[in-house]
Amino acid sequence: MTEFTVTTGKIRNWSGALALAFALALGVGCGGSSHSSTTTPPPPPTGANVQAITVNTGPAANYVNGVFTSVTVCAPGTTSCQTINGVLVDTGSSGLRLLSSAITTVTLPPQKAVDGNAIVECLPFVTGLTWGPVATADIQIAGEKASSVAIQVLSDTAYSIPAACKSQGTPQDTLTNLGANGILGVGPFLQDCGSACLTTGASNPGLYYECTSTSSCVVAGEPLAQQVSNPVSLFASDNNGVIVELPTATAPQATLSGSLIFGIGTQSNNALGSATVYPTDNNFNFTTTYNNQAYPSSFIDSGSNGLYFLTTTIDGIPTCADANSFYCPTSPKTITAVNQGASGIGSGTVTVIVANADTLFNSNPNDAVLGQLAGPTTISGFDWGLPFFYGRNVYTAIEGRSTPGGTGPYWAY
Repeated sequence: MTEFTVTTGKIRNWSGALALAFALALGVGCGGSSHSSTTTPPPPPTGANVQAITVNTGPAANYVNGVFTSVTVCAPGTTSCQTINGVLVDTGSSGLRLLSSAITTVTLPPQKAVDGNAIVECLPFVTGLTWGPVATADIQIAGEKASSVAIQVLSDTAYSIPAACKSQGTPQDTLTNLGANGILGVGPFLQDCGSACLTTGASNPGLYYECTSTSSCVVAGEPLAQQVSNPVSLFASDNNGVIVELPTATAPQATLSGSLIFGIGTQSNNALGSATVYPTDNNFNFTTTYNNQAYPSSFIDSGSNGLYFLTTTIDGIPTCADANSFYCPTSPKTITAVNQGASGIGSGTVTVIVANADTLFNSNPNDAVLGQLAGPTTISGFDWGLPFFYGRNVYTAIEGRSTPGGTGPYWAY
């Protein structure tokens, strides 16, 4: 199984200038008045396995529909630690990635190959990529801890980017480009590449490089234990998945607070309850059916800042004249689809509303929560991004881990 195939469709940008648009500039239009509303959520869950999360404009103040949290990293085996805020919570990737510029008060040891050379990673996301050396850190989130975890330090200056990596997109290794101080990948997979990256040769997808100098890097094999890994899977307990809980957002609003809960069915606060389980296939996808057409490469991804599906040619929804990354219907359009898990297990209808993106941005210039934001995609499937999470408790079960809903990987809601 090759986890490398799960490079999600979170690459959308309003201006078109940045290839990897986890970040989305809010200053795309000025004028208009804000029509913000506020939601009074129920009391948040409590416990050592609960981490606060917030949808806001992010540390660069240029994001919509991005859910952020804080992560504490420590030099392995020490009390030398730093808490880094503004880290994007992403159920569509695996591993912790932090901007080098955000790591200011702690020194994390770089990972070395057996011959002492540095290990550097190139991780592609549809049209952009993250590049930077692999380091080792102890990771603390809420009351959970993972020791000696491989993480990626995002930097496009420490080592020159090889041509094979650069050809896959624009590096997103600064706060301006990324719109976040890092990415916390808590998806359904254990490592960000898996068995495909174990050896060199034609079958290696080229994620990991060994650098003999700052300007000379070649593709290298990377053992599973040294690959950038899902930190949740390395917790001592509550390590079989996560739940993202966010309240309903029926109208645009400035921020939205929720919880990231670790574990599924491991404590009283993370029971599966009546949620429907949607198992994934080997590529961590399930099927969405729309207008009697099945799209088997669909997924749920908190790191995508909108709902991304189909094209204007297929669904008839026009894109915006000033940016074709988003839909701009003349009036709000209701979309009804059916999600189904792999092997036909689990099924449920989903209804969402697609609003005019120009209107959303121009009428709500200061709001980060835009639940009706949607756009076309280049993938053959539905990318159920962060707006899908509003008003749902969404479970992500990690591959090979036992849960009350069966062995992961699966999504449930």
